[in-house]
Amino acid sequence: MVNEIVLILIIAVPIIFSCALPLIGAFSSNLIRNIAALSIAVITFGLSLFLAPAVFSGEIINFYYSLPFGINFILRADAFALFCALASSLVSAIIIFYSFEYIKPYKNQNEYYFIVLLFLGSMMGIIFSANLIFLYMFWEMTALASWRLIGFFRKEDFIRRANKAFMVTAAGAFLMLIGFIMVAEQAGTFDYQGIRTAIEPGAVNNIAVILILCGIFAKSATFPFHTWLADAGVAPSPVTALLHAAVLVKIGVYVYARLFSAVMIPSDEVRALVFSIIALSAFVSGGAALIEKDIKRIIAFSTVSQLAFMFLGFAAGQPLAFAASMFFILVHSTAKAGLFLSAGIIEHETHTRDITKMGGLLTVIPVTAFAFILCMMSVIGVPPLGGFFAKFLVIAGTARAGFEAVSFIFVIAATLTLLYMLRLFYKVFLSAPQAEFHAHKSSIWTPMNFSVSLLAVLSLVFGLCFGKIIRIAELAANQMFGTL
Repeated sequence: MVNEIVLILIIAVPIIFSCALPLIGAFSSNLIRNIAALSIAVITFGLSLFLAPAVFSGEIINFYYSLPFGINFILRADAFALFCALASSLVSAIIIFYSFEYIKPYKNQNEYYFIVLLFLGSMMGIIFSANLIFLYMFWEMTALASWRLIGFFRKEDFIRRANKAFMVTAAGAFLMLIGFIMVAEQAGTFDYQGIRTAIEPGAVNNIAVILILCGIFAKSATFPFHTWLADAGVAPSPVTALLHAAVLVKIGVYVYARLFSAVMIPSDEVRALVFSIIALSAFVSGGAALIEKDIKRIIAFSTVSQLAFMFLGFAAGQPLAFAASMFFILVHSTAKAGLFLSAGIIEHETHTRDITKMGGLLTVIPVTAFAFILCMMSVIGVPPLGGFFAKFLVIAGTARAGFEAVSFIFVIAATLTLLYMLRLFYKVFLSAPQAEFHAHKSSIWTPMNFSVSLLAVLSLVFGLCFGKIIRIAELAANQMFGTL
């Protein structure tokens, strides 16, 4: 019973207590409010960690509350869900700490911390939900939160881009809801377990699957819905890190893996369609990153490209590829968050996001440069960084599943990642300075520098601890494929 209560609290704590942050900010100092926000995120991570010994030893924790019309409130904590919850809450806590310094000069701080924590709680709801209707409810809560965060600065153009992100993801979610209803009509229930029992592998309605994929690809900014993510770079850097690395775009990947690996197995025709879309997404976004000048847009297009690798592992339908994509979620969350937060420091230093107007920053902001290069190496896939093991095993697992041609295409996509990342690093840190830049705060103990350094070190540590982490991912894969 204790574990079931903790499972509920993982969702309830960030959602309920986020509402208290504006009140705390109104009647106390900003520091107290900031510490309260960080504490909520840390508690969420701690509650998830509390379940780890049981869940990562093979136990599955379930909470069930019966409601009318078959819309039951069901939570399920298996190894896959808890793994993603730990990754999201950990990176979110680091981003909130970074925000102490970054958000300090701006207005609307009470709203900012409230929305960030509401966002985190909604993500936890998506991860642990085991009913399509509650999944949709938490899904739309993240859409509202991201809309408000992208438009944080309230400028007309920024609000327009926030509206674009909301409209694209909300339209996709509406199509997804129609797909959910069609699946429920076929299975007679919205519950994951009931759907899995009622529908044979490959027998799910293809139209329903395609509608659900529209919602998933819209949320994860996969081609052709990818343009909103780059436009979301107008948000503060901790927001872009949260959206691109820790929470928002991972929602689509997680839900794809959850629904189409264990709940409703798609047909071979749908699998071929997914392979085509994600391959096109990887190349279109990688090409855009190679010619883009805006540092945050480059990193955003990189996110779209790397998400295709995660989809690849989950779409292959093979345990090794599935486990590798799980590990990819973890290492990409830390590395890409580090890149976005580093971009925030670079923008503060140079007062521009145009990489052609930078140069020579290696000696100006060495702490940021150190963090940037470690995170960049992980994204590229340089050993012993975590990204190397994730990318290699995703491609190897896909080939083992019999999709050798698809694997080869993604080897080329990985080469494209190398090219645009090296171009970015050279333009920002190594090329001749295009202006006179004065040193930013160089102490590693400032919230911004400490956060990016911690994320960089985690990118290395996760690679060095690959063997232990992948065993958890293998357990999750075995649970998802029903071999336990």
